[in-house]
Amino acid sequence: MDIITWAIVIIKDLIAAGGLAGIFFLMTLESMLLPVPSEIVMTFGGWLAYDGRLGLIGIILAGTFGCLAGSLIAYYIGYYGGRGLVHRYGRTLHVDEKTIDGAESWFKKHGDLAIFGSRLLPVVRTFISLPAGLAKMNLTRFCIETFVGSLIWCAILGYAGYLLGANWEAIDKLMGPITIIVVIVTVAVLVWYFMFYKKSKARSETKV
Repeated sequence: MDIITWAIVIIKDLIAAGGLAGIFFLMTLESMLLPVPSEIVMTFGGWLAYDGRLGLIGIILAGTFGCLAGSLIAYYIGYYGGRGLVHRYGRTLHVDEKTIDGAESWFKKHGDLAIFGSRLLPVVRTFISLPAGLAKMNLTRFCIETFVGSLIWCAILGYAGYLLGANWEAIDKLMGPITIIVVIVTVAVLVWYFMFYKKSKARSETKV
């Protein structure tokens, strides 16, 4: 049994035994920078909804709140530990310096909206909480953007697992097209934000 198959078996057993609590726990670990694939967790949960064992809405919410909980832990690691702590224990957290630098660059470039956008992007979504904590981003905005972005991500994966049914493990073949769609939507939101929202905000401030 290879390590991927072994990981899938453990994830399935945890969710089958723990139900929504299992999904919450695994998604918390994933957002804490641990190598837990949300694609497997949420699509298997979607299959359980298809099979009538769990409710789809409950699965999506459990995954979303798990993402928020894990993201808050990562946020506070960055907030209180600082960059030195992140670099010192990066290997333990399965994060190398290059990944942190990339996530921090993304955060600085796109500002607060990077939190929302990153939740819809593979790889970056897991690490963005650390630079947000390092930058001491406003906690309320962090929580709102993390929750909304994670809700969309979990809903997409959970519903995909529901549609695939017993073939939920075929999600690997669909992740390419799904990722492309998600990236397009994210880019569209970012463009709208910078082209329209900020301009209208600037006009209102000028009038005042």
